[in-house]
Amino acid sequence: MDPLTCDTLILSDVHLGSECSRAEEALAALKSHRFRRLILLGDIFADLNFGRLTKEHWKFLSYIRKLSNPKRQVEVVWVEGNHDHGLTEIMSHLVGVKVYQEYAWEYAGLRHLAIHGHQFDGFVINNLRMNYWMTQVYLQLQKLDFKGKPLTRWIDRLNTRWLRMSAKVAEGALHYAKLHQVDRIFCGHTHVAMQQVQDGVHYYNSGGWIDAHATYVTAGENGVEIHEYQPRPRELYTPEPADEEASLAVEDTHYAGLAS
Repeated sequence: MDPLTCDTLILSDVHLGSECSRAEEALAALKSHRFRRLILLGDIFADLNFGRLTKEHWKFLSYIRKLSNPKRQVEVVWVEGNHDHGLTEIMSHLVGVKVYQEYAWEYAGLRHLAIHGHQFDGFVINNLRMNYWMTQVYLQLQKLDFKGKPLTRWIDRLNTRWLRMSAKVAEGALHYAKLHQVDRIFCGHTHVAMQQVQDGVHYYNSGGWIDAHATYVTAGENGVEIHEYQPRPRELYTPEPADEEASLAVEDTHYAGLAS
């Protein structure tokens, strides 16, 4: 059976380096689709410490690097998130992906825009230093949490509801889209997948990959769809040579030195 096909696949908030990151499942989701464009919609990393990356995290990056090979004829775009800040040059060199603050494209006669979404989160914008230290505490707490990380995932969901992050980002994104004459706008950041329509503008949030409900978005002939990751039969995965898949993982020891 052929893999699922779409024009654009959007995936955000993998948080590589986090104990909660579901990088292995995110990689499986990518392999179960064929697409012309892949948008990594921010917060692909948890922080700047490459020493926290596991073997599965490096495998995910290895696959991204292969997709960015011109022979694949796949456009790979990375939209910078608040956790990615400072990694622009490193990421471009590491996996050969162009980095944007926001990315626009045309499809089916409609104007699309991808932006991470922290730009519409006043708490993050106004408390950059506090946000950094909260991230460090959160990452350390993950190491002390139980198997499956129920406590840290509960804290993440509570934080999203307490700050009304989903509503604030959606409101800001829809306003931004209207100002820039955009038909569809896509965000991440909140870790909660959702869609909303206002004045003819469609807003979609791709969710994230650190909770029990991992989600991503596809856009194609069937319109825009939000998918919750479900393990798929092996025959749906795009076969990859094992030696190539591990190519970037082997470089773990080299790039781990960037942790300092």
